[in-house]
Amino acid sequence: QDVSHDSINRFLERERYEPKDLFDDEKDRVELSDGILSVDDSVLDKPYMDPKKASLFDYYWSGKHKRTVKGINLITLFYTDIHGVSVPVNYRIYDKSCSKTKNDYFREMLDEVRSWGLKPAWVTGDSWYSSIGNLKYIRGLKLKFMFGIETNRTISIDRGQYIQIQTLEDWGNDEKTVYLKDYGMVKVFRQMYKKTYRYYVMSHPELEQLPTITKIEFERVHAAHWSIERFHRAIKQVCHVKHFQVRKQNQIKNHIYCALKGFIRLEFMRIDKQIAHWYEIQRDLFCSVIRRFIKEGADFFLGVNA
Repeated sequence: QDVSHDSINRFLERERYEPKDLFDDEKDRVELSDGILSVDDSVLDKPYMDPKKASLFDYYWSGKHKRTVKGINLITLFYTDIHGVSVPVNYRIYDKSCSKTKNDYFREMLDEVRSWGLKPAWVTGDSWYSSIGNLKYIRGLKLKFMFGIETNRTISIDRGQYIQIQTLEDWGNDEKTVYLKDYGMVKVFRQMYKKTYRYYVMSHPELEQLPTITKIEFERVHAAHWSIERFHRAIKQVCHVKHFQVRKQNQIKNHIYCALKGFIRLEFMRIDKQIAHWYEIQRDLFCSVIRRFIKEGADFFLGVNA
């Protein structure tokens, strides 16, 4: 069935989708308790869009480009349940006019999903979200956490003697129980990545349970957290979250909502074993088009030379 360009624009302008609509549509297929909730953000770079003529655009640091780029900053809470189902459960489009930080959005979204019925066992994030304020906030919610931290974060092994975590030498099995300055006792793990160490802090709301956090548990939680990185790649490469030609704020929000809905559909197809991975449909479609192009080219060449 043909779909006109105008009908899509009218749809994007007409509807008023919100993050809770996303959660409500998927909650019956997700185990809401004891999973791993991850936070991260990603820049949808739009180099040719004029921020003065379009909503929600600004300049943000891009990990992909290693520089500041023009685009939209999408902040997501991504949940992996105990059965391995991985879906976005809340999101925000960063709006500098709201005078909120990424940490403000994170805590706001965390409170929302908990009020909607989500009961994660773990909250995870990268070093951007590992402020002392966030760590204490999560502890106050009685949740366990794992966050990346920068190499210059201050810790103490011996009472009253503080060092940067990168200078700690006695690592044993790449894990250590330390005092994180201004927070308290945590488990620290280090992991080699591209010939340099990355550091992660893990904590339990009940301090006496801290020794139960093992390296095996770290690897399990870290693997689940890495799913949000894969998710951000997939919504760009498969769900085309960046590919819109609209400027109004509501149109942009609805486009992003639909891209996230598309990803959720792919994830449930993967869980139902209709596809092996998120990229399968796109790959098969691409291969089919290339196969037909080659066949038609070959037929034309043989016809010309007959």
